[in-house]
Amino acid sequence: MAHIPVLLNEVIKFLEPKPGDVILDATIGGGGHAREILKRILPNGKLIGIDQDATLISNLKSLPADAAHQKNLILINGNFRNLDKLLEPLKISAKGGSASGGKKLDAVLCDLGMNSLQLEESGRGFTFLKNEPLIMTYKFPASPDDLTAEKILNTWPEKDIAEVLFRWGEERYARRIAKKIIETRRKKSFKTTFELVEAILKSVPRRHYYKINPATKTFQALRIAVNDELNALSEVLEKAWRLLVPGSRLVVISFHSLEDRIVKNFLKNKAKEGTAEVKTKKPIRPSIEEIRFNPKSRSAKLRAAIKI
Repeated sequence: MAHIPVLLNEVIKFLEPKPGDVILDATIGGGGHAREILKRILPNGKLIGIDQDATLISNLKSLPADAAHQKNLILINGNFRNLDKLLEPLKISAKGGSASGGKKLDAVLCDLGMNSLQLEESGRGFTFLKNEPLIMTYKFPASPDDLTAEKILNTWPEKDIAEVLFRWGEERYARRIAKKIIETRRKKSFKTTFELVEAILKSVPRRHYYKINPATKTFQALRIAVNDELNALSEVLEKAWRLLVPGSRLVVISFHSLEDRIVKNFLKNKAKEGTAEVKTKKPIRPSIEEIRFNPKSRSAKLRAAIKI
């Protein structure tokens, strides 16, 4: 399944990629945005792409249509929350510029949405529509010590599970679901997504089935917990901002209110400090046409700013 980039035209508008620019795509995923950025920074620009999933990085090795443009693309397998360390070998730092012997970033893009390939083909339990192992890690390959959804469901106390579902899934039936999880695991440990879905369906009143799938918020909450997504987002925003120089741009696409709140407050604080010109007073949303073409874009919100 091909990955369709969200808010592509808007991303290009606010990033303003130009020939020779050095741009960081901190969540390059399937490379949908990257393809368009590359076209605009040739012939001498650099696009740096980071992703935790080694499979996605491998797939992107053939991203440029012309093999001669491989020199314009730098791919890094790692967690974007460590972007300062990941960029050190490239001599990209807050100082930047030729005077320091390093490079400066002209723009940073963070698309926080899940890649379609991860959702549909990874086999890691991101979707409640397929019966898969309860892994939910963006990192691939994962190590035995990495936190997984299975570990949370089978070992965490009921109170902690309920808190995760309520805080990060905004699930109104968090306590009911957590209680059912504990009751279920006493008989048999959770191994697959469908086993979790069954427990959720037994916890949520049937009258709420028609709004959204009852498993939606629980799966979101577990994925956020497994990947420590909100703390990672706060870290990457601060680190990316430090690496930008005056005139550089930051564009972030979020997909739920928890993420958007973090981005909104971050940019608001930078504006109060006098270091940011926020270009989006309200978040940019997909058009009706885009949502029709790509329904998964419906919850996307884009915010952008220029460092001053």
